[in-house]
Amino acid sequence: MTSGTTDAPVRFSTVGLPEAQRIALWEEHNATALIGLRCRALQDTALNATEINLQLPRAHVARVLGSPHVVERPQAEIRRVPSGAVACYLTLAGDAFFYHDDGVHLLHPGQMLVCDADQPFMRGFSHGLEELAIKIPHEVWHELGGPVSLARPLVIGDDAVVQTRTLATLAAQALRPESSADVDEDVLLDLLASMVTGRTASLAAVHLTVAKAYIDEHLTDPGLSAARIARGVGISERHLSRVFSSGGTTVPQYLLHRRLERARTLLQQGGVTTVTEAAARCGFGSATHFSHRFKQRFGLRATDVLRQARAQP
Repeated sequence: MTSGTTDAPVRFSTVGLPEAQRIALWEEHNATALIGLRCRALQDTALNATEINLQLPRAHVARVLGSPHVVERPQAEIRRVPSGAVACYLTLAGDAFFYHDDGVHLLHPGQMLVCDADQPFMRGFSHGLEELAIKIPHEVWHELGGPVSLARPLVIGDDAVVQTRTLATLAAQALRPESSADVDEDVLLDLLASMVTGRTASLAAVHLTVAKAYIDEHLTDPGLSAARIARGVGISERHLSRVFSSGGTTVPQYLLHRRLERARTLLQQGGVTTVTEAAARCGFGSATHFSHRFKQRFGLRATDVLRQARAQP
């Protein structure tokens, strides 16, 4: 399994930069971080664009937001900055057009376009852009069972609503800088491959990954329950229980484990001033219950861990 990454998400934005330099800097960033493109703004306005990039071991994930503009990948740019990759663009908000030698595609929110990034194309966003981009090297693409030839781009849409929504959730979680959960790249790529090839994805693994990320997002809420987690993931409480059971644990056990791990980190790093504060910030309704569980889990009292952290220079 390929989980996690040594790199944190990197954010780049043209907002606040000198207007005359924005397009050149945006092109430079994309050529280095994602895919080399030529860009021009629409309506004679300055380009406001932001991109969050995350390099995983086998793929690159990015979230892109921007004001109305057009991007082009001509042969000259392909020769200058070859990508050796397949690009998957999932539209989140606003319509986008994709023009290539075979014609024009209009993409609506929830649709995903897959193309060879080393074939010329043009993309336009007349009302602005919000999308997820996933760049997959050709060798990884072939390992996933993707089509050998992408002379014509693929458009995945209305018949894969659940898959595209789940893919967007996984990618968004990977790009969240405050997330303390590992990124399960295998699950993300398995889901993407299932959408492209039509084979059945391991949905239990997908649901488990999404549920764990949902728990991490809501650890501070003492009212977090299996029922609420199931609603957040979009599955039944019974299925949620089976999903965690297949991973060798239960929802309450995992929730307690994550809360205790986060509390220990806070105590060790001196991120809190009292044990009561650590308990409250990790979703424990009772400091006494927290202290008991902490000693049971780690063999040390929470007060001792905090005292040791304070004693360090």
